[in-house]
Amino acid sequence: MTPVFVEGAVATAALGLAAGGCAYASLWPTSQIFGRTLIAGDDPSQVALTFDDGPNDAATPELLEVLARHGVRATFFAIGDFARARPEIVRQVVAAGHLLGNHTMDHPRLSTQTAARVRRELAECNAALEEITGAAVKFFRPPYGARRPAVLRVARELGLVPVLWNVTGHDWEPIGVERILGNLESGIARNRRRGRGSNLLLHDGGHRGMGAARMDTVRAVDRLLTAHRGTATRFVTVDAWVMAGEL
Repeated sequence: MTPVFVEGAVATAALGLAAGGCAYASLWPTSQIFGRTLIAGDDPSQVALTFDDGPNDAATPELLEVLARHGVRATFFAIGDFARARPEIVRQVVAAGHLLGNHTMDHPRLSTQTAARVRRELAECNAALEEITGAAVKFFRPPYGARRPAVLRVARELGLVPVLWNVTGHDWEPIGVERILGNLESGIARNRRRGRGSNLLLHDGGHRGMGAARMDTVRAVDRLLTAHRGTATRFVTVDAWVMAGEL
């Protein structure tokens, strides 16, 4: 093997590792390589229910009923286009005491967008939500978890705290109530072994359009809350971790 070939192979391998590292940093929800994001607190009894891609008239009102019945507050990351289409549901979310967050205007993969597009997506979603509710939006979740340093910089320039997650329900897949619930419970148990709180990624809508079938998510949440009733589990909204100094 010639020295030139060896040097080329090493360079190729290095580029591959760098590309893999960038992909990990941009998509893995708990990675902090590209900048700090809010994941969860260090109290393992705390669990945050978070819902992306709403509002959705096929599931969000039913989810609000479940949460009200259990006396639990959650965090909803809304898509601006859907919020403008269903402002009454957004108002119901806020009126019920839940935390409302920014999930962009139309759900692009921000890690591949220009800084100008990122700013437009976040600023327009903020404007839409604030016009509907009259309250400032302070939290942001990137679609797919996809980010890069420019995305996090723009978010912070707009006064938004970037929020990711450390438990995935995989409820966007047709896996049924039992498997969604199993994913949530196993994730919570894993985080407790590590001495961490749990930030649960779920969906009350679907980014491809209004009317996404999310009733399995609603039923899984009902069963999760029933199972944890009377236990040491404390359900919180993600702002609890900012107030506790986690970011």
